[in-house]
Amino acid sequence: MSVDIEAGGALATAGLAAAAIEGQGGAPAKEHAKTCANCRAALVGAFCHACGQTGHVHRSILHMLEEGLHGILHFDSKTWRTLPLLVARPGLLTRRYIDGQRVRYVAPLALFLFTMFMMFFVFSFIGNEPKTLETATPTQAKQAREQLVGEVDEAKAEVTKREAALAAASADEREDATAELEEAKSELRVAEAVLSVFDKAETVKDDPTKTAVLTGEELKTLSGLDFGNVESQASGALSKLTKNPELMAYKFKNTAYKFSFMLIPISLPFLWLMFFWRKGVTTYDHLVFSMYSLSFMSLLFIVVVLLSMSSFTQSFVPYLLLIPPLHIFLQLRETYGLSFGSALWRTIALLTSAGTASLLFLLMIVVLIAM
Repeated sequence: MSVDIEAGGALATAGLAAAAIEGQGGAPAKEHAKTCANCRAALVGAFCHACGQTGHVHRSILHMLEEGLHGILHFDSKTWRTLPLLVARPGLLTRRYIDGQRVRYVAPLALFLFTMFMMFFVFSFIGNEPKTLETATPTQAKQAREQLVGEVDEAKAEVTKREAALAAASADEREDATAELEEAKSELRVAEAVLSVFDKAETVKDDPTKTAVLTGEELKTLSGLDFGNVESQASGALSKLTKNPELMAYKFKNTAYKFSFMLIPISLPFLWLMFFWRKGVTTYDHLVFSMYSLSFMSLLFIVVVLLSMSSFTQSFVPYLLLIPPLHIFLQLRETYGLSFGSALWRTIALLTSAGTASLLFLLMIVVLIAM
């Protein structure tokens, strides 16, 4: 398995960014200077009261490596106080942070950044093997072709039906009948073009030395644009696409993790709609709720993906998919002090809105890729 350098760099950046958001951590040094090396203020403890820098400045390569690993892999002991609550008592964690009890816990934005990039980092190592049409079995390819042939036959039957209707139409009905016939013919051309492209793709798959060529008519039919005579330009395009379908997956993944922070503003309006009439509930509360919730879901997705890789643990995956509703229910109830019924209907509404938010996010990513 090859190492995804860009994903690794993104993970390191996320860890360092999260550590920067959290601020300096670590145990106080045993020996300190009398003045701060950064601002020259007199030191009265392990850290400078003026700028916050540690009193003892290490000057060793070993400590530099230690600081790097520290920034990437953890946020001091706060992590071990935050993660158990994030898993078992998410509402309590959210409520404490909203109420100002923040020293002991990882900030929601820092945790969101790190877990989100960790998720995409893990995903970058999974599925690195090229996915081509060769992954489809001969039976699956045969079934796919039979379905396409069936669609062509249906389109031909529709054209025949529309031609008979046009022949029997009166003078007043001929315009509508003609339009319906042209539409049926257009659908037939599309179905035949798709079948032709499928057959060419199968030919390229069976014999990599061959080159698939799309005709100008096929390109015009499938794209809806008049490309003219572009057969020479399209030579080999289909073969490259069938041999490198992971390119689109890479672009999607690369864009998705760069814009993953957009999940937060997309989800906020749905939360606001569920609480806008309640006094004392602010947008800030929803923001903290969203970031902690998304952080947990990212960690859960990592676990699901890792378990899916082994045949021995795949059977546990369906049960893990029951966790998100329960987690959202518990977090809603304890964060906002809801009754069982109030938390239940909001959980159902939030799960529905989460699907809508995910679709909006995916649509945004598709648009960004296409730009």
